[in-house]
Amino acid sequence: MTITLDDVRGLLSIPCTGEFFTPPANVNEDLAIAAAIKLLGVTYDEAVTETRTNRGASYSFEWLKEVFFKKLHERRYDCAARAYLLHLVGCTILADKSFTLVSAKYLFLFQDLDSCGKWAWGPAALVVLYDYLRDSTLPTTKQIEGYLSLFQTWIYEHFPDICKRDMDEHISSMPQMFRWTAKQTSRNVAYYRAKLDALRDTDIIWAPDYNENAVTRFQSVSLFTGYIRWCFTMVPYLPERCIRQFGYTQHIPPTPPMLVARDVDVEWSMYRNSVRSLRARLHPAAYPHECVEGYIQWYYRISHPRMIPYVAAYAGPSYDADAGPSHDADTHRYDASSNAMQVEVTDMQISI
Repeated sequence: MTITLDDVRGLLSIPCTGEFFTPPANVNEDLAIAAAIKLLGVTYDEAVTETRTNRGASYSFEWLKEVFFKKLHERRYDCAARAYLLHLVGCTILADKSFTLVSAKYLFLFQDLDSCGKWAWGPAALVVLYDYLRDSTLPTTKQIEGYLSLFQTWIYEHFPDICKRDMDEHISSMPQMFRWTAKQTSRNVAYYRAKLDALRDTDIIWAPDYNENAVTRFQSVSLFTGYIRWCFTMVPYLPERCIRQFGYTQHIPPTPPMLVARDVDVEWSMYRNSVRSLRARLHPAAYPHECVEGYIQWYYRISHPRMIPYVAAYAGPSYDADAGPSHDADTHRYDASSNAMQVEVTDMQISI
């Protein structure tokens, strides 16, 4: 399992189509100063002081907040809007390890305020999160970074019994992630490792019903296979490896595509070809965790299915969990989201 574009769409209510963003090649301190003067309407001295205080091409959230209110007072609404939007993405989907600063390169996202909607905001959130999750697997990494609220609420949606949380009444005009409230716990890492190892297929909500409250409907681009990009970072996006999350029978996926000699932007712009190719190989699942014969054996052979290794010799995986849906509520929730996604993809295929 992994967080997908459909999860981002459902939790954040942001679109997943659009263009990948490419910032200027070298956003240094001088360019950060010039951009702040031109796009935020600050003075040269104010921009210099801010970048030197931060020791690089970045702006602090506190400073952006001050700029926002100052430009509102001056009725320079375009500058105020840029300060607000930069602050917003900097502390959410584009958050970095500083947690107090945002890179000056992102100010160029809002150079033309009328064109902000053209960017692929869903992939942006996913690329940044994937990149930080990849870093978290390194032995030198001490803590996970990025927009952890997105990752945390994804866990809440898919794993109802893994950790404590409260679910509030959801306001339809707000992203679905806001219905969750974290609860403090005294459990340690060892407890959660054992909890994860004890999970069965029937303990997981494979396809949460985002369509009930999400502002945006399911988008077929979520079934795109290839690489997604944000700035100069590219990560593989392979929904066929977790296709049960889209309401289809899990098959053994092909070898991941190589990045060599690929035009990522062109492939993304032609995502319908990729979706059509994948869909031709898919079959709607009869129950949420259905998979083809041999998949479990393949998965145990190529992956690390346990957090805590067995001490004694291990005879093989148990297949008891593959007997079918565990209860009516899970099946109903699965059917609702699965049908909505399949109808949307079918509509897309007809329109091509």
